[in-house]
Amino acid sequence: MTVHFIGAGPGAPDLITLRGRDLIAASPVCLYAGSLVPAEILAHCPDGARIINTAPLSLDEIIDEIKAAHAKGQDVARLHSGDLSVWSAMGEQLRRLRELGIPFTVTPGVPSFAAAAAALEAELTLPGLAQSVVLTRTSGRASTMPEGETLAAFAATGAVLAIHLSMHVLDKVIAELTPHYGADCPVAVVWRASWPDEKIVRATLRTLDAALGEKLERTAIILVGRTIGADDFAESRLYAADYDRRYRPVGAAPRFPEPT
Repeated sequence: MTVHFIGAGPGAPDLITLRGRDLIAASPVCLYAGSLVPAEILAHCPDGARIINTAPLSLDEIIDEIKAAHAKGQDVARLHSGDLSVWSAMGEQLRRLRELGIPFTVTPGVPSFAAAAAALEAELTLPGLAQSVVLTRTSGRASTMPEGETLAAFAATGAVLAIHLSMHVLDKVIAELTPHYGADCPVAVVWRASWPDEKIVRATLRTLDAALGEKLERTAIILVGRTIGADDFAESRLYAADYDRRYRPVGAAPRFPEPT
Protein backbone atom coordinates (compact mmCIF):
# COMPACT_ATOMS: atom_id res chain seq x y z
CA MET A 1 0.00 0.00 0.00
CA THR A 2 1.31 3.45 -0.94
CA VAL A 3 -0.03 6.99 -0.62
CA HIS A 4 0.64 8.86 -3.85
CA PHE A 5 0.79 12.63 -3.37
CA ILE A 6 0.00 14.12 -6.76
CA GLY A 7 0.17 17.69 -8.00
CA ALA A 8 -3.10 18.04 -9.87
CA GLY A 9 -2.07 21.19 -11.73
CA PRO A 10 -3.47 24.72 -11.78
CA GLY A 11 -7.01 24.00 -12.91
CA ALA A 12 -7.35 22.74 -16.48
CA PRO A 13 -8.03 19.00 -16.10
CA ASP A 14 -5.59 18.10 -18.89
CA LEU A 15 -2.70 19.93 -17.18
CA ILE A 16 -1.74 16.88 -15.16
CA THR A 17 1.23 14.61 -15.75
CA LEU A 18 0.78 11.19 -17.30
CA ARG A 19 2.27 9.69 -14.14
CA GLY A 20 -0.26 11.51 -12.00
CA ARG A 21 -3.15 10.41 -14.20
CA ASP A 22 -2.02 6.78 -14.13
CA LEU A 23 -1.56 6.76 -10.36
CA ILE A 24 -5.08 8.10 -9.89
CA ALA A 25 -6.42 5.40 -12.19
CA ALA A 26 -4.65 2.70 -10.17
CA SER A 27 -5.70 3.87 -6.70
CA PRO A 28 -8.95 2.60 -5.12
CA VAL A 29 -9.01 5.56 -2.72
CA CYS A 30 -8.75 9.23 -3.72
CA LEU A 31 -8.43 12.15 -1.33
CA TYR A 32 -8.67 15.48 -3.12
CA ALA A 33 -8.68 19.14 -2.13
CA GLY A 34 -12.14 19.90 -3.45
CA SER A 35 -11.88 23.65 -3.08
CA LEU A 36 -9.19 23.86 -5.79
CA VAL A 37 -8.93 20.56 -7.66
CA PRO A 38 -11.35 20.40 -10.62
CA ALA A 39 -13.92 17.62 -10.44
CA GLU A 40 -13.05 16.54 -14.01
CA ILE A 41 -9.76 15.07 -12.76
CA LEU A 42 -11.75 12.62 -10.63
CA ALA A 43 -12.91 10.98 -13.88
CA HIS A 44 -9.54 9.20 -13.86
CA CYS A 45 -10.49 7.34 -10.67
CA PRO A 46 -11.30 3.64 -11.17
CA ASP A 47 -14.87 2.41 -10.96
CA GLY A 48 -15.98 1.98 -7.38
CA ALA A 49 -13.20 4.15 -5.94
CA ARG A 50 -13.75 5.76 -2.56
CA ILE A 51 -13.52 9.50 -3.32
CA ILE A 52 -13.22 11.92 -0.41
CA ASN A 53 -13.23 15.72 -0.54
CA THR A 54 -10.76 16.82 2.12
CA ALA A 55 -11.78 20.49 2.08
CA PRO A 56 -13.95 20.14 5.24
CA LEU A 57 -11.60 17.70 7.00
CA SER A 58 -9.00 18.35 9.68
CA LEU A 59 -5.46 16.97 9.38
CA ASP A 60 -6.31 14.23 11.88
CA GLU A 61 -9.37 13.22 9.84
CA ILE A 62 -7.32 13.10 6.64
CA ILE A 63 -4.72 10.87 8.31
CA ASP A 64 -7.51 8.65 9.67
CA GLU A 65 -8.74 8.08 6.10
CA ILE A 66 -5.22 7.16 5.02
CA LYS A 67 -4.78 4.81 8.00
CA ALA A 68 -8.05 3.08 7.11
CA ALA A 69 -6.89 2.57 3.52
CA HIS A 70 -3.52 1.33 4.79
CA ALA A 71 -5.24 -1.26 6.98
CA LYS A 72 -7.05 -2.56 3.88
CA GLY A 73 -3.93 -2.53 1.72
CA GLN A 74 -5.43 0.06 -0.64
CA ASP A 75 -3.32 2.62 -2.49
CA VAL A 76 -4.35 6.24 -2.03
CA ALA A 77 -4.18 9.06 -4.58
CA ARG A 78 -3.80 12.28 -2.57
CA LEU A 79 -4.50 15.23 -4.88
CA HIS A 80 -3.42 18.80 -4.24
CA SER A 81 -3.75 21.74 -6.63
CA GLY A 82 -0.77 23.08 -8.55
CA ASP A 83 2.59 21.65 -7.51
CA LEU A 84 3.25 20.07 -4.15
CA SER A 85 6.52 21.86 -3.43
CA VAL A 86 4.90 25.17 -2.41
CA TRP A 87 1.96 25.98 -0.10
CA SER A 88 0.44 22.51 -0.38
CA ALA A 89 0.47 21.51 3.32
CA MET A 90 2.00 18.24 2.13
CA GLY A 91 4.92 18.51 4.56
CA GLU A 92 2.82 18.04 7.68
CA GLN A 93 1.08 15.04 6.13
CA LEU A 94 4.38 13.40 5.16
CA ARG A 95 5.66 13.91 8.70
CA ARG A 96 2.66 12.01 10.05
CA LEU A 97 3.08 9.21 7.50
CA ARG A 98 6.77 8.82 8.33
CA GLU A 99 5.86 8.48 12.00
CA LEU A 100 3.25 5.83 11.13
CA GLY A 101 5.56 3.96 8.76
CA ILE A 102 3.15 4.38 5.83
CA PRO A 103 4.96 4.52 2.46
CA PHE A 104 4.34 7.37 0.03
CA THR A 105 5.48 8.85 -3.26
CA VAL A 106 5.43 12.43 -4.57
CA THR A 107 4.52 13.33 -8.15
CA PRO A 108 5.02 16.98 -9.17
CA GLY A 109 2.37 19.05 -10.91
CA VAL A 110 2.17 22.15 -13.11
CA PRO A 111 2.50 25.13 -10.74
CA SER A 112 0.01 27.97 -10.88
CA PHE A 113 2.67 30.61 -11.59
CA ALA A 114 3.70 28.69 -14.71
CA ALA A 115 0.08 28.52 -15.87
CA ALA A 116 -0.24 32.26 -15.27
CA ALA A 117 2.90 32.98 -17.32
CA ALA A 118 1.56 30.76 -20.10
CA ALA A 119 -1.72 32.67 -20.09
CA LEU A 120 0.32 35.87 -20.52
CA GLU A 121 2.39 34.23 -23.28
CA ALA A 122 5.41 35.41 -21.30
CA GLU A 123 8.92 34.26 -20.54
CA LEU A 124 9.57 35.61 -17.07
CA THR A 125 13.37 35.56 -17.41
CA LEU A 126 14.58 37.78 -20.27
CA PRO A 127 18.23 38.72 -20.93
CA GLY A 128 19.20 42.03 -19.39
CA LEU A 129 15.89 42.46 -17.57
CA ALA A 130 15.54 39.64 -15.05
CA GLN A 131 17.00 36.20 -14.55
CA SER A 132 15.28 35.29 -11.29
CA VAL A 133 11.68 34.60 -10.29
CA VAL A 134 10.68 34.75 -6.63
CA LEU A 135 7.63 32.76 -5.56
CA THR A 136 6.25 34.42 -2.48
CA ARG A 137 3.13 35.50 -0.60
CA THR A 138 2.05 37.75 2.21
CA SER A 139 1.17 36.64 5.73
CA GLY A 140 -2.15 34.89 6.17
CA ARG A 141 -4.12 33.19 8.90
CA ALA A 142 -2.80 29.73 7.98
CA SER A 143 0.89 30.67 7.69
CA THR A 144 2.80 33.78 8.70
CA MET A 145 5.87 35.00 6.84
CA PRO A 146 9.25 34.53 8.55
CA GLU A 147 11.08 37.70 9.53
CA GLY A 148 13.19 38.88 6.61
CA GLU A 149 10.94 37.39 3.92
CA THR A 150 9.30 40.68 2.98
CA LEU A 151 8.10 41.98 -0.36
CA ALA A 152 10.47 44.92 -0.02
CA ALA A 153 13.45 42.61 0.50
CA PHE A 154 12.63 40.58 -2.58
CA ALA A 155 11.80 43.66 -4.63
CA ALA A 156 15.21 45.16 -3.85
CA THR A 157 16.78 42.42 -6.02
CA GLY A 158 14.84 43.48 -9.11
CA ALA A 159 13.67 39.89 -9.67
CA VAL A 160 10.25 39.08 -11.07
CA LEU A 161 7.83 38.42 -8.22
CA ALA A 162 5.05 35.86 -8.45
CA ILE A 163 2.93 36.83 -5.47
CA HIS A 164 0.36 34.28 -4.36
CA LEU A 165 -2.55 34.45 -1.92
CA SER A 166 -2.33 38.22 -1.55
CA MET A 167 -5.21 39.85 -3.41
CA HIS A 168 -6.84 40.74 -0.11
CA VAL A 169 -3.91 43.06 0.70
CA LEU A 170 -3.35 44.49 -2.78
CA ASP A 171 -2.94 48.06 -1.51
CA LYS A 172 -0.15 46.89 0.79
CA VAL A 173 1.54 45.00 -2.07
CA ILE A 174 1.50 48.07 -4.32
CA ALA A 175 2.78 50.35 -1.57
CA GLU A 176 5.69 48.08 -0.68
CA LEU A 177 6.79 47.39 -4.26
CA THR A 178 6.51 50.84 -5.83
CA PRO A 179 9.61 52.35 -4.16
CA HIS A 180 11.75 49.55 -5.61
CA TYR A 181 10.26 48.91 -9.05
CA GLY A 182 8.82 52.33 -9.80
CA ALA A 183 5.19 53.20 -10.41
CA ASP A 184 5.54 52.44 -14.14
CA CYS A 185 6.62 48.81 -13.56
CA PRO A 186 4.46 46.32 -15.48
CA VAL A 187 2.11 44.12 -13.49
CA ALA A 188 -0.27 41.34 -14.46
CA VAL A 189 -2.94 39.70 -12.35
CA VAL A 190 -4.09 36.28 -13.51
CA TRP A 191 -7.18 34.94 -11.81
CA ARG A 192 -7.87 31.18 -11.94
CA ALA A 193 -5.12 30.51 -14.47
CA SER A 194 -6.08 27.79 -16.99
CA TRP A 195 -9.69 27.51 -15.73
CA PRO A 196 -12.52 28.23 -18.21
CA ASP A 197 -13.33 31.50 -16.39
CA GLU A 198 -9.71 32.71 -16.30
CA LYS A 199 -9.26 36.48 -16.17
CA ILE A 200 -6.18 38.56 -16.96
CA VAL A 201 -5.57 42.19 -16.02
CA ARG A 202 -2.46 43.98 -17.30
CA ALA A 203 -1.41 47.29 -15.77
CA THR A 204 1.40 49.05 -13.93
CA LEU A 205 1.86 49.45 -10.21
CA ARG A 206 0.36 52.92 -10.57
CA THR A 207 -2.72 51.83 -12.53
CA LEU A 208 -3.36 48.33 -11.17
CA ASP A 209 -5.96 49.19 -8.56
CA ALA A 210 -8.06 51.15 -11.05
CA ALA A 211 -7.58 48.56 -13.80
CA LEU A 212 -8.92 45.74 -11.64
CA GLY A 213 -12.25 47.38 -10.98
CA GLU A 214 -13.82 44.50 -9.09
CA LYS A 215 -11.62 42.83 -6.52
CA LEU A 216 -10.59 39.34 -7.59
CA GLU A 217 -10.39 36.52 -5.06
CA ARG A 218 -7.46 34.73 -3.48
CA THR A 219 -6.91 32.36 -6.42
CA ALA A 220 -5.25 35.17 -8.38
CA ILE A 221 -1.50 35.51 -8.86
CA ILE A 222 0.17 38.92 -9.07
CA LEU A 223 3.20 38.99 -11.38
CA VAL A 224 5.45 42.04 -11.06
CA GLY A 225 8.61 42.79 -13.02
CA ARG A 226 10.17 44.40 -16.05
CA THR A 227 9.80 41.25 -18.16
CA ILE A 228 5.99 41.33 -18.02
CA GLY A 229 4.92 42.25 -21.56
CA ALA A 230 8.43 43.37 -22.50
CA ASP A 231 9.56 43.55 -26.15
CA ASP A 232 12.75 45.58 -25.76
CA PHE A 233 15.31 43.06 -24.55
CA ALA A 234 18.54 41.54 -25.84
CA GLU A 235 18.61 38.11 -27.41
CA SER A 236 20.36 35.38 -25.46
CA ARG A 237 23.61 33.92 -26.80
CA LEU A 238 22.13 30.43 -26.80
CA TYR A 239 21.16 30.41 -30.49
CA ALA A 240 23.71 32.92 -31.78
CA ALA A 241 25.48 31.65 -34.90
CA ASP A 242 28.92 32.21 -33.35
CA TYR A 243 28.09 30.66 -29.98
CA ASP A 244 30.22 27.57 -29.46
CA ARG A 245 28.23 24.88 -27.68
CA ARG A 246 28.36 21.14 -27.17
CA TYR A 247 25.77 20.34 -29.79
CA ARG A 248 26.87 22.96 -32.33
CA PRO A 249 30.70 23.26 -32.38
CA VAL A 250 31.92 26.51 -33.92
CA GLY A 251 35.38 27.62 -35.05
CA ALA A 252 38.69 25.90 -35.67
CA ALA A 253 39.11 24.94 -32.01
CA PRO A 254 35.63 24.41 -30.55
CA ARG A 255 35.21 24.07 -26.81
CA PHE A 256 33.56 20.67 -27.28
CA PRO A 257 35.21 19.06 -30.34
CA GLU A 258 33.43 16.24 -32.06
CA PRO A 259 34.91 12.83 -31.22
CA THR A 260 37.29 11.43 -33.83
